[in-house]
Amino acid sequence: MLKILKSGLFTTVQDVGRYGFLDKGVPVAGFMDGFSAKKINQLLENDSASAVLEITMTGPTLLFEEATYIAIGGALLSATLNNEPVANYEVIKVSEGDILSFGKLEKGFRSYLAVKGGFKTPVVLGSRSLFSSVTKKSHLVDGEELPYETCLDFKPKISKLKVDSFLEEQVLTVSKGPEYDSLSDKQLEMLFYKAFSIANENNRMAYQLEEKIIGIKTSMITSATLPGTVQLTPSGKLIILMKDGQTTGGYPRVLQLSDRAISILSQKKYGDEVHFQLN
Repeated sequence: MLKILKSGLFTTVQDVGRYGFLDKGVPVAGFMDGFSAKKINQLLENDSASAVLEITMTGPTLLFEEATYIAIGGALLSATLNNEPVANYEVIKVSEGDILSFGKLEKGFRSYLAVKGGFKTPVVLGSRSLFSSVTKKSHLVDGEELPYETCLDFKPKISKLKVDSFLEEQVLTVSKGPEYDSLSDKQLEMLFYKAFSIANENNRMAYQLEEKIIGIKTSMITSATLPGTVQLTPSGKLIILMKDGQTTGGYPRVLQLSDRAISILSQKKYGDEVHFQLN
């Protein structure tokens, strides 16, 4: 078991997500930064969909009650094992009684922790991802215990990865959304030739951008949305749906983020800047 001594700001269990339920109003959920989560699962030779911990801004303090191997990726959160610094994207052996802690946020916003074999928390609708409308809780709390398989001996094919860091990338690659063609030349100019900063309203459901462009006043029928859908409100506000985002919406869907762009955006926090680039 992994015991949560301190849960941090918002720590959750996430896997690749739950699919096949959008028509029932159930979001995909899953890793916000799929790039980082899949890389650390790869290091441990786990299935790429294996459940990991997603750690937001302020990290937890964790007690390993059984020996295993771990890997950390994503944001740089000053991780230490028994008070000794440990690096991202390296296989790390942990013993019974070891304590993993996280300190100052150095870069990025979300960090990921994988264990050999993945966390064995309950599966709900085909996924272990926490989402409050489907699972019993939305995030982990102090004192909780998460099951994983004991691993005493693991000889990884690759013990560390050199990952091209995208934590400072600002370009979000997008494709045209269903209502893209309703944009005027002026709106397109504002959309693609200016920087946008992340608003204070940002979470697993959606990211809002601080700066506005000219809005679209015409009404539309509520239509399907996906993680990465960029909606433009009548007031000119841009809302980017994320992994826990609603499955339908009534605002024009002007852009759609690529999977990589979703990972890049998930590592942004209040005040960080991004740019759109059409694929």
